[in-house]
Amino acid sequence: MIQEILINGAATGGVFALLAVGFSLIFGVARIINLAHTAFCMLAAYSVYAFSTIYGLNFYLSVVLAILLTVFVGSCAYRLCFHPIREHELAVMVVSVALGIIIQQFMVLIFGGTFRSIPSFAAGYLELLGVRILKGHLLVLGIALFSLFLVWLMLTKTKLGIAIRATAQDREMASLVGINVGWMCMITMAMAVALAALAGTMVGPLITLSPWMWLQLLVVVLAVVILGGLGSLKGSLLAAFLLGYTETAVVHFVPMGSFLRGVASLIVMLIVLLVRPEGLFGISFEEERL
Repeated sequence: MIQEILINGAATGGVFALLAVGFSLIFGVARIINLAHTAFCMLAAYSVYAFSTIYGLNFYLSVVLAILLTVFVGSCAYRLCFHPIREHELAVMVVSVALGIIIQQFMVLIFGGTFRSIPSFAAGYLELLGVRILKGHLLVLGIALFSLFLVWLMLTKTKLGIAIRATAQDREMASLVGINVGWMCMITMAMAVALAALAGTMVGPLITLSPWMWLQLLVVVLAVVILGGLGSLKGSLLAAFLLGYTETAVVHFVPMGSFLRGVASLIVMLIVLLVRPEGLFGISFEEERL
């Protein structure tokens, strides 16, 4: 059972990390609290369902098309809805909530309010140390870790990543040295939405789709980023895997109470915040954001 918890908890934490890192990226660079972030995750999951189940396309082609479509919608949303008011944080939050509800209602209009499911992209299981592990969970874990490694590589080893980090540290200074701050925010938004879309395509076959799934995911993402320290990528990563293991342990040790896994995550978050109100990496490492 311990091996199963380790693998499944890491897979769950990987999906949480993809969502939370994207959320923290756009906040760290553009100072935008995008509450519609998980709605883009839902949009990608429904897009995979539409391309693969309704139109009969190859699953992996459907995943690519879903990510491209979601990034296009997210980039347009940033340009039309967020960019004109990005200096007004409260207005941005309100607009992001409205955007999430609009995407939700579009899903209801197109797919109805009934639950949908996507066929598993990696059926079956493997035996590891005597424990059966679903291939889907192993694949999710591998893709999540590889994607997070690519994000780290881009942010630390490329000129674009250095420019994004400079913008996150001090936008005025970045502008003075010739960095196009507006363009950096646009690119960061596209990256954040791409990570959300990737998480949606991976988690879609493992859960039941509904037009309201983004609200449940939003609670998890907020718990992760608040626990880790808003804007801290390191904190988001640590908190994502901490809550991933917490939820997985609840499911395994209390099978009849698996619906309580979200509550368990919130309890862990509350306990940590009572001891350290700024989150795990909120203030002590603030100068190291991104």
